[in-house]
Amino acid sequence: MESIGTLAGGIAHDLNNVLAPILMSIELLRLEMEAQERSEILDIIRSAAQRGSDMVRQVLSFARGVEGQRVVVELKHLIRDLSKIVSETFPRNIELRTETAPDMRPVLGDPTQIHQVLLNLCVNARDAMPNGGILTVESSNFTVDDQFASLVPDARCGDYVRIEVGDTGTGIPPANLEKIFDPFFTTKEHGKGTGLGLSTSLAIVRSHGGFIRVQSEPGRGSRFAVHFPATELSSRRPETHADEIPRGHGERILLVEDEPAVRAVTRQTLEQFGYKVLVASDGSEAVSVFAQNVGKIDMVFTDMMMPVMDGLATIHVLRRMDPQVRILAASGLSLDQSAAKEASSGIRHFLPKPYSADVLLSAVAKVLKGSVEIRDPAPGGR
Repeated sequence: MESIGTLAGGIAHDLNNVLAPILMSIELLRLEMEAQERSEILDIIRSAAQRGSDMVRQVLSFARGVEGQRVVVELKHLIRDLSKIVSETFPRNIELRTETAPDMRPVLGDPTQIHQVLLNLCVNARDAMPNGGILTVESSNFTVDDQFASLVPDARCGDYVRIEVGDTGTGIPPANLEKIFDPFFTTKEHGKGTGLGLSTSLAIVRSHGGFIRVQSEPGRGSRFAVHFPATELSSRRPETHADEIPRGHGERILLVEDEPAVRAVTRQTLEQFGYKVLVASDGSEAVSVFAQNVGKIDMVFTDMMMPVMDGLATIHVLRRMDPQVRILAASGLSLDQSAAKEASSGIRHFLPKPYSADVLLSAVAKVLKGSVEIRDPAPGGR
C-alpha cells in the first residue's frame, strides 16, 4: 500500500501539471469570447478538466488515506448526474426510478467521494439483477433521535440526509450480511469484483460523519440507506466574472515552476492581469534571480515539487535572504504535515493544484494584502 501511495503521488503530480494550463488558458480565452457556442465549449472543457482534478484527489484519498475536500453539496445534483450515468450505461432491462425530496437539505462533504459511494451501490445493485429488475434511488431528510442513535452503530443525534439505493435482485444471504463491508470480501466471480467497493464506501461515509444501514432478503432484493449529516450552510456561491477578478498594479512576482507549460500560462495569466513577472525553472535559479532583485520582488509564487532544489529548500533560503518576503506555495499534493511544521515560518499560504485563473489571482491578491491565509481546504482537497 505504501508503494501504491508513492505511485499515486507521482501520477497526481504529473497529471495536475497537465490540467493546470488547461484551467488557466480557459480564462485567457474567455476574455476574447463572444460567440455563445464557443463559450459553451469552453464550459465543457473546464468541467472535464475539473472532473479530472477530482479524480486525482480521489486516487490520493484511497491510496494514501487523505481526506477529500469539504464543500457544501446539494445531493439532488449528484443524484441527477448519477441517474444520467445509470440510464446511459446500465442494461436496458434495468428500470431506474428516482425520487428526491424537494426540500432536501445540503450536506458538507466531498462531491466526488459521495458520487463514488452512490455509484458503487448502483453498480452492486446492477450486478445483483443479471436478468433485469428495478433500481430505486430515493432521498429525503431524516432526523436521528436518542433512541435511534442508541440502536444504530455510528449514528449520532441530529439532522441527516438519507439516500436509499434499492434493487429487486438476488438479495444477500444472512450469513454474508455481516461480512459485506469487510475489505476484499466478495461473492462475485473471480475477476468481476475486488471486494473493496462497499468497504471503501463505508470508510467514505464514516469520514463524513455518516452511517449506512442495510436491509436484504434472499430472492427479494436489497436496500442500502446512506446517511450524511445535514448542514445549515448555503451552497449558493456568486459567479466570478472576468471584470470581478482581482487585478494587479505592477507588483513584481517571482514565479518558480519547473513545468514549462504551467510556467508559461501562469506567467501569461499574471501579466494579463497587471503583474510584472520574473521566472525561474527551479529553486537554485530562483535564489539567483531573487539575489539580483533584493527589495524589488513583492511576492514569490513557487511550486513545492521541483528537481535540483525543491520548494521547501527554496523557501528556507529566500527567508534567510529576506524574512519579510511574501510566499505563495503550490503543489499537486497536499502539504505534508511534517514539512508544514518545518517551514511554518515560510509556508503560510498554500494553493493546491490544479487551479483556475480566478482562484490563482484571488490567492495572489490576498497574499499581497497579507490579510488572509490561503489554505488547502482539506488534505488533498482543492
